[in-house]
Amino acid sequence: MAGKNISIARRLRRESTGPEEILWRELRASRFHGLKFRRQAPIAGYIADFCCYSLGLTIELDGGHHADQPLADAARRAAIESHGYLELRFTNDEVKERLDWVLQEILRAADIARARAPRAPLPRLD
Repeated sequence: MAGKNISIARRLRRESTGPEEILWRELRASRFHGLKFRRQAPIAGYIADFCCYSLGLTIELDGGHHADQPLADAARRAAIESHGYLELRFTNDEVKERLDWVLQEILRAADIARARAPRAPLPRLD
């Protein structure tokens, strides 16, 4: 399963959506407040669009199809958060139309993640 998820993550990196590219320009190379994010990161059997391992923070961008799968999204969130991660979700439209707000929310979540009990960085969970 781990090898399959890695292959899928690599394909998703090559085929990023427009909103993913917009957000990645802001997060890549530790540009965003010095936080190191990775994109399409395998975690807990899922692939997070973006992940800051040191804070245990993931970001998921939702396209229109997510409106039809609330139970699947809730199960995904529960699995990721059961491994100690905090998951943020934004719609593609929010990234395209309200990028400054999205970045403020990510920064707010990073502060919440930092305030949790001190711990070593979370492992990558495939």
